[in-house]
Amino acid sequence: MDKAVLLERFKVWALDVILLCRDLPKADEFIIIKRQLIKSATSSAANYSASNRGKSTKDLINKRKIVEEELDESLVWLDMLQRLLNGWDDKIAPLMKEANILLGIIVNSIKANR
Repeated sequence: MDKAVLLERFKVWALDVILLCRDLPKADEFIIIKRQLIKSATSSAANYSASNRGKSTKDLINKRKIVEEELDESLVWLDMLQRLLNGWDDKIAPLMKEANILLGIIVNSIKANR
């Protein structure tokens, strides 16, 4: 997949996560999860962008591993939201699906560049 297309996909996914978070309830637990989820989702997009400017193959792999970790963290937060919020599956499940697809692409990229 073209790097620019994938970067756009990361950005759209991160923005969709932000939009979901805007609608979360205002209870303390959601404030904490919201902050963590936005940080990990936007970090995955930013680190993917940075990985495309890696100085070496080793640098690219290291930056993509950060993307992998941030996506994995995002999936944990999304799973927690899904468990806490009844009736939100139609909003959360598509974000989890896209995160898993992006994660698969990144993991394959790491393996291919070793």
